Amino acid sequence: MEKISSSLEDYLEAIVMLGGTTDVPVRSVDVANRLNVSRASVNKAIGTLKAQGYLDQPYYGDITLTKRGYEYAQAVYKRHSYLTSFLESEIGLDAETAEREACLMEHAISDESFEKWVAYIDKLGLGAKAR
Repeated sequence: MEKISSSLEDYLEAIVMLGGTTDVPVRSVDVANRLNVSRASVNKAIGTLKAQGYLDQPYYGDITLTKRGYEYAQAVYKRHSYLTSFLESEIGLDAETAEREACLMEHAISDESFEKWVAYIDKLGLGAKAR
């Protein structure tokens, strides 16, 4: 999967975390609140993501992910979930620190490295905790 900026990944992930799919729209104000950013920032990111084919939004309407956008967002969310769970349950970090550090790590790790890490975690029997 071709990588986009970590900031744009955060927007896609927020949309999925708010329940957005290819069929279920979310409101830009909810994305702004989730990420603690201005509506103007959301609108700018939406324009970029729309131009790159990751989401659809009719003029000032709600946001829906394209198939490509949903798959990308799901991949980012999976990384975030696995990393947060691992850092909290296996490493012993408090929830807030695990969440913050997982967010940093999810953007840096390559697809290949992440999949190999997941296979290793699953081999150890720890994968079920992350799902």
